[in-house]
Amino acid sequence: MTAFEKAVTTLKKNGYKTTGKRQKLLELLYNQDKYMSAKEVQDHLKELFPGISPDTIYRNLNTFVELSVVEETELNGEKLFRFNCDMHGHHHHHFICTNCGKTIGLKDCPLDMFADQLPGCKVVSHRFELFGLCDDCVAS
Repeated sequence: MTAFEKAVTTLKKNGYKTTGKRQKLLELLYNQDKYMSAKEVQDHLKELFPGISPDTIYRNLNTFVELSVVEETELNGEKLFRFNCDMHGHHHHHFICTNCGKTIGLKDCPLDMFADQLPGCKVVSHRFELFGLCDDCVAS
């Protein structure tokens, strides 16, 4: 089962219909290798759905985040979204370009470095993100 199929299955298991708008929104995020703002998502989808409202975009993105199908981060006070990498079956973190939005997966997870500082604790969730300029933006 592909990560996209897992996402659709997750929606269905949680009582959500896979409407055309939801399907296209998920496809868009699945095919992007970067975080996107809700406005960018709307701009991409307005060709297919000219009347799609920002409320519809935000409502679906927030639902996807709640179901862990999409992950979110915040940059300069704006929420950004991307397809959840864990749906692909591999846990990793990201470097996010603050200029162009390019996202680079990091192969190492720093969580193990903190285990000795948390004796008796159980970490149930964590996030690690680096922000800066990608090689393309540095070069220009």
